[in-house]
Amino acid sequence: MPIDASFAGREYPPTAPYQVSRAKIAEFAAALGDGSNPAYDGPAAIAPPTFAAVLAADAWGALFEDPDLGLSLSRTIHADQRFTWVRPLHAGDEVTAALRIDKVAMRGATAILTIDVVLAVGGDEVCRSTSTLMHSGQAAA
Repeated sequence: MPIDASFAGREYPPTAPYQVSRAKIAEFAAALGDGSNPAYDGPAAIAPPTFAAVLAADAWGALFEDPDLGLSLSRTIHADQRFTWVRPLHAGDEVTAALRIDKVAMRGATAILTIDVVLAVGGDEVCRSTSTLMHSGQAAA
């Protein structure tokens, strides 16, 4: 079945809980070149804002594994991503990520999907990641 607007509203189960650790925060901050920032170190460490991309991407697995959608990673472009924060992620948080397809628009053979991933701690939303994906319905020549 080809992708179309009828997929808007489809929801996927939350991911398994991810334990945010001080070590992962430090690794991510170092990869950003911001490893010396005191906010990302010590017992009260918070994660850099873009750390949420790691958790949101974990939820994308359900999207690419959905046989009804038939998305192919090799034909998908990640066109945009925004984060809306309620509070920072802290070391020790157990975070789940639940994905919902918000909107599907078609432009010829290209599907443009807007997806929301809600990151939650203890059932409470802490961040929302909104992404736009462009998926070509035709394999490249």
